[in-house]
Order: sequence, then C-alpha cells, then structure tokens
Amino acid sequence: MISKNKIKLIRSLETKKGREKVGLFVAEGPKVVNDLLHEGFVAEDILDNIEDINKVSFLQHPQSLLGVFKLPEVASNTMNDYLILFKEGIENQLVLALDGVQDPGNLGTIIRIADWFGIEDIFCSHETADCWNPKVVQATMGSIARVKLHYLNLYEMIDQLPTDYPIYATLLDGNNIYAQELSRHGMIVMGNEGKGISPQLRTKINRKLFIPNYPPERETAESLNVAIATSIVCAEFRRR
Repeated sequence: MISKNKIKLIRSLETKKGREKVGLFVAEGPKVVNDLLHEGFVAEDILDNIEDINKVSFLQHPQSLLGVFKLPEVASNTMNDYLILFKEGIENQLVLALDGVQDPGNLGTIIRIADWFGIEDIFCSHETADCWNPKVVQATMGSIARVKLHYLNLYEMIDQLPTDYPIYATLLDGNNIYAQELSRHGMIVMGNEGKGISPQLRTKINRKLFIPNYPPERETAESLNVAIATSIVCAEFRRR
C-alpha cells in the first residue's frame, strides 16, 4: 500500500515548483513509461498497483502503470553556448522554436509532431509551458523521451545565429508555403495561441510563410490551432 508521504510527494509534482523542488516528474501509462525507460531516463519509482495509482493519478481514467522519473539536468545557456549548440547540433538540422506556447495539450502535441517528422530539438522561450507538466508528458505519448527541449532566451539565441541561417514562421503577410522553396535545415518558429510571435522576435524572421485556406475566396476560420499549423508546416518541409 502506498504511503501518505509518497502520495503527497507525487501529487506535488503537478506543479512546476513542486517538480523543481525535488527534481522529479510523473509519467503515466505503459507506453510513456516504457519509452522513457528505453531512452535511459532514471526511474525513482514505478507503480503498477491500480489501487495505488488511483490515489495519485492526474488522469481522469488512470492507466496500469505510473512512473516517477528524475528530471534531466538543465544547462544554463550563455552567448557562447548558443554558438556551440549551433555548430555541434543544429547547423544542418531542421528544428522548432516555440515563442510562448502555453497550452499543455498543444505543447505535448507539438512534441509528438516533432518526433514523427524527425525533429530532435525544440527551443522554447521561458514563457512556453513546462514540458514536464503531467498533461504535457501525457499528450506526447512517449515522444518526450526522444525530443530535446531547451528553455532559453529565444530572441537572444536567434540573435547569435548567422544572418543567413533560415528562420521560418507562418505570418499573415507571408508567402504561400506550397509555392516557396524550403531548405532542408533551419528553424521554424511558432507563436503563442492568442498573440502569435512577439514583435521583437518577429524582426528576426527572414523566411515568412503563409498557410492558405481553400478556396481562397471562401469565408473560413480566423486561424489554425498552433499544433495543427505546426503539423502542416513540418509535413510540407519533409515532403520536399
């Protein structure tokens, strides 16, 4: 039987403050737990008794396995670190950048999309939701184990990149994505659900794209959900 102290500990991991205090996060379900274990995440505790899981689960319908894992170590990025990261990791890769994506479901889905399309790194502004939130972890369906998320000053990081490095974003004044030449490498920036990309960061976009509605003259939805837009953009990049 699970102890009251362990129940209290696991329940505290619902908040970012609670997770950072003890350096742990929760993953639920056989798929997510096993993917994390397979990728080398360190489990502090594994619960497989459904009665115990029911007492601590964050899901409406608890699953048969719950894992408490150690948070990965986070590097404190400096200007020099950005350049090293660029040269050693992303110079020839396609990566995502998230500017204030706050909905846990959207973030989890974007991580899952990145995993599907072979994008291994996502760069997040500090205003973006915490990827170790139980709702985010669950929404990734295990993809959180294979995609690295970096939380940093996004404007500062992009400002350090070479001026000719492709920085893409979907904007209303952009060019039709289906008619544009797309590179095999570069950064795709996606913005906040309500405000879009911040004005400061928008100045760094050098490849503006637009996802057209169909047919063009038809009255349609005002905008696309950020996760759906991300999937369309990533699919078009990988199709070329």
